[in-house]
Amino acid sequence: MKKALHILISGICIMAMDACDSGFDEMNINPIALTAVNPAYQLNTTIVNSAPVYGNLSYETTIVKQMITPFSGQGSAANFNQDNRGVTSGNWNTYYRTIIKELADVVAKTKDDASRTNLYHMARIWKAYAFMVLSDTYGNIPYAEAGSGFLTGNTTPAYDNQEAIYNDILTELDAASNALDASKTAVSSDVLYGGDVLKWKKLGNSLLLRGAMRLSKINPAKAAEYVAKAVAGGVMQSNQDNAVIRHTASFTNPVGSSLNGGQSAFYYLDEEFVTYLSTNNDPRLGAIAVRYVGAQSGADQVEAKANRSVAVQIGMPQGYDNTTISADVAAKKLASLWDYSQLDRTRMAGLTAPSFLVTYAQTQLLLAEAVVRKWTTGDAAALYAEGIKAHMQQFAMYGASTAIGDAAIASYVSAHPLHAGKELEEINTQYWVASFLIGPEAFANFRRSGFPVLKPNPYPGSDLKTEPFIRRLTYTDAELNVNHDNVQKAIAAQGPDLLDTRVWWDKK
Repeated sequence: MKKALHILISGICIMAMDACDSGFDEMNINPIALTAVNPAYQLNTTIVNSAPVYGNLSYETTIVKQMITPFSGQGSAANFNQDNRGVTSGNWNTYYRTIIKELADVVAKTKDDASRTNLYHMARIWKAYAFMVLSDTYGNIPYAEAGSGFLTGNTTPAYDNQEAIYNDILTELDAASNALDASKTAVSSDVLYGGDVLKWKKLGNSLLLRGAMRLSKINPAKAAEYVAKAVAGGVMQSNQDNAVIRHTASFTNPVGSSLNGGQSAFYYLDEEFVTYLSTNNDPRLGAIAVRYVGAQSGADQVEAKANRSVAVQIGMPQGYDNTTISADVAAKKLASLWDYSQLDRTRMAGLTAPSFLVTYAQTQLLLAEAVVRKWTTGDAAALYAEGIKAHMQQFAMYGASTAIGDAAIASYVSAHPLHAGKELEEINTQYWVASFLIGPEAFANFRRSGFPVLKPNPYPGSDLKTEPFIRRLTYTDAELNVNHDNVQKAIAAQGPDLLDTRVWWDKK
């Protein structure tokens, strides 16, 4: 009797357990959570996250003497030639944590999907762009195994040397640009070009030209080979082809957000940048700068004191901190350090100001240099003039108050022809201006070309050991700890993890 009762109770318990388990898995699934992400939206995420951020003001734009801050503390970076790992990690964190991770997933999802061939090739182009920024910034980096943490579980990717990385970047850009096909499914949700395959082709080939020119010091023959491929494939033909991120009130300009959020008082236009534009009667200065004349503090930088006249702009020199700058303030008869010229946060650094990444102006100037080097055919002087004109016309995209008139553009271009014997300096100095606020590109081309000719930052106590200018940014502390063995192999191959170690293509 007891045995029968035990069997009965056990059966009831088992049936009860079965009843409780029935549908349990379904009940614990969030009915509104995403189970898959459209790879086209992932590509968009990587594009919008490529907009230059506030951290670029601390290193790239300061190294090339376009912007400067005299303040120390968290702001200590290129302004004092110091290695601030909290800031040098900016590009690393942005690109690996968001951009490369997402692009690796997009490529994996679309590679064998015949209905998404254009999306696949667009992702390859943007991936090449992203890796170019990363490698130009740090040198040897994770490349072949990068972004595979979620795909393969590899959280300690090996580092590739920059020569191998660039060889593959050039191959990828050439192949992906050629493989784009307007007869295949369009990616209409694309935030960059609305799925326009022809524009993506021109972007890919313009990036191929940029990548080829990076090799001008280290491998001129390969540079010439890929310049020819880029030209044959078709590069950007007008400002309508620019790779530009258009910001809105919902997705504001990262630099503009920081400057309008209280950081504008810390950053000023560099003296050499202002002097170059002013000396050459460059109308771009009037579109870039504002000076709050007589300002005694950051809070005193109000519109009532704003003066945008070219004649009153005064750039801040490097070599000072916020205490020692008082000597220059007195010499220039300024009210305070807050009286120097700034990037106008209401116009070019506005909340909805566009972020330019790859432009027709830059492309024309690179072509002009390629002609001078006899790597392609054409009229270098005409390409040079067109590059300047295109950049000046580009200012209209910031708004009517920033637009430069046709007469002013024509006058400047006429007064600044390309001079025989000075072509490389003049072309790359204009590239410096045309890359203003595109920090990684301005920094990379300055190292590659050696122009413009700038005075080294004289601030005492520099972390630089062998070079007058910073040549690369250092690896992150997190990477040094988590991926220690691979980082050490990269350092052994490339050189010390210092600001003045040159990357592979930056040959002396």
